[in-house]
Amino acid sequence: MLRYIIIFFLFISTSSSNAEIKNKIVQNLKDTENLDFRFEQNINGKIENGNCTIKYPKKIFCEYARSNNKILVSNGKSLVIKTRTSYYRYPLEKTVLNLILDKNFLINKIYDLEERVVDNSLINFTIFDENNEINIFFDNQTYDLVGWQNTDIYQNFNITFLSSIRKNRILRKNIFEIPTQN
Repeated sequence: MLRYIIIFFLFISTSSSNAEIKNKIVQNLKDTENLDFRFEQNINGKIENGNCTIKYPKKIFCEYARSNNKILVSNGKSLVIKTRTSYYRYPLEKTVLNLILDKNFLINKIYDLEERVVDNSLINFTIFDENNEINIFFDNQTYDLVGWQNTDIYQNFNITFLSSIRKNRILRKNIFEIPTQN
């Protein structure tokens, strides 16, 4: 009987600890209006890096380092990837960023999902939505979003790591304006 009582209390303790982690992540997301960060992105073994700014909901601006002046911009409706020689425009809703950049979507999903602790430093949630599987990662100490992995619209495996995260800064005017095609 004592064994069952101990197991019950361990279960209750783990459940309340899990709920506390989710609550801290959710509160951190709710308190975040925007963030900027350095990123490293690995798409099928090709590594790129640079700086990004996200403004919730659904806006992002990224400048890639050492790459034909490559930028990625979403104004909340469209997503543009532009270099010196190419210009691609997609409806944001057709990309996985539509979900990743929607903090209310993330908050609602987090409440329903089981978290997994990775190396005692990351908290992972796996989101399944329509044909998308997205792994979202949060720091186990700060509860900040620190990365994601997914398969993009071209079936490329994409891993994105965030570092040097700063939140709720004053943003440049028109930073999320869609650039024109050359």
